[in-house]
Amino acid sequence: MTLPLTTEAHNGAAASSPLYRAVWRWHFYAGLLVLPFMMLLAVTGGIYLLKDELNAVFYKDYLTVTAETRTTLPASELVARATAFLPGTATAYFPPASKTESAKVAIRTDAGKQRVYLNPYSGAVIGKLDDGGAALTPFMLTIRKIHSLDYFGWLANRVIEIVAGWAIILVVTGLYLWWPRGRRLGRFWIRKGAKRRPFWRDLHAVTGLYAGGFIFFLAFTGLPWSGFWGGKVNLYANEAGLGYPKGYWDEIPTSTVPMKDAMTQINWTMETAPMPESTPTGGRAVSLDQAVAMFDKLDIHKGYAIDLPQSPEGVFTASVYPDDITAERIVHLDQYSGKILFDAGYSQLGIAGKAIEMGVSIHMGQQFGRVNQLALLSVCFAIVVLSIAGVIMWWQRRPKRSLGAPRYPSDYRVARGAIAILLAMGLIFPLTGLTILLAFVVDFLWPRGTHPQIA
Repeated sequence: MTLPLTTEAHNGAAASSPLYRAVWRWHFYAGLLVLPFMMLLAVTGGIYLLKDELNAVFYKDYLTVTAETRTTLPASELVARATAFLPGTATAYFPPASKTESAKVAIRTDAGKQRVYLNPYSGAVIGKLDDGGAALTPFMLTIRKIHSLDYFGWLANRVIEIVAGWAIILVVTGLYLWWPRGRRLGRFWIRKGAKRRPFWRDLHAVTGLYAGGFIFFLAFTGLPWSGFWGGKVNLYANEAGLGYPKGYWDEIPTSTVPMKDAMTQINWTMETAPMPESTPTGGRAVSLDQAVAMFDKLDIHKGYAIDLPQSPEGVFTASVYPDDITAERIVHLDQYSGKILFDAGYSQLGIAGKAIEMGVSIHMGQQFGRVNQLALLSVCFAIVVLSIAGVIMWWQRRPKRSLGAPRYPSDYRVARGAIAILLAMGLIFPLTGLTILLAFVVDFLWPRGTHPQIA
């Protein structure tokens, strides 16, 4: 429910122009629609940026062990101990990435998928937790699902695209409203001595000015996770050869199962790529210990997960997504011959795949280490400040018993350019477009003069 990123400009001639009023009104609508979601995304996103640090505190007893000089037990023995402790089907094994890290085994049971933690030196079971997938722990998985709105079901997840589209509108309209008109410079700081509404207006404007570009980036790079837009872009990019390396499947048998349904962790670009299949030979299958040795020889970045074959045609799969996204990698091995069926990483992706994977990595605070993490934490805090300041400004200015929307422009025809931009946004982001059309209908059909409006 944010108000314009401007100070004294709204009192001048610019604020009385039809274009200014139209932009102000749509900035108000954008804030009205996305403010609750922006707050939710900022808080959950800020928590998830601290995933490794928080996991290290809350799950220390599960994730760490005391380093020893003796060698770790074979992977097959650790998996056997895990399934003896928790009967079920082992689906994945996670080799320790360091001397002080526990080994982990994902097990599918009647009660759902669990993850068993073991001391890799002694084989002692440390405990078990609900499987956290790529989020590593149950708490962080919950935070991730709330952040993407997956936690609230299929329909709520589609709201992500709507929120991202309106957040972009919010940034663009806010910048327009802040832009200096008749002043040498816009306001880059909070005026000294500003109190009450002028203080909140300056705080909103200045925070929006510095954080706006980052918010735009986060909104856009968050769209690949949206169920509709993200899925369509993935499909078109891969069909055009701009996503995953299609040529890899020309010489190997593949299933109809997409990687996202068969793997513990998968990057955005490869989600819909088909899983390769092993060719049964009637001979003895490769053991897990042999598969681990093969993966280690391939010099895969430490911290990889190994998905285990779940059928006679299944494969051994190693996947890793480190902070440096250029080291991400997926390797599939035939479970009988040990032949490499697929081995690809960031460098093999098409231009669209590379761009989106890099954007996703930065969005998650990974690619540039601590600087990336702290910068995005600052942006999350700025979003909270923007939202609170916007609500306080609106509350102080709105007429009693009224929504207090900015006044209708005297002539909407002057705002044709702004309307065209909104419609273009709607074409690029269809779900956002539907809500834009709905907002237009309400804006024009709502009886004017029924409620007081902000001048």
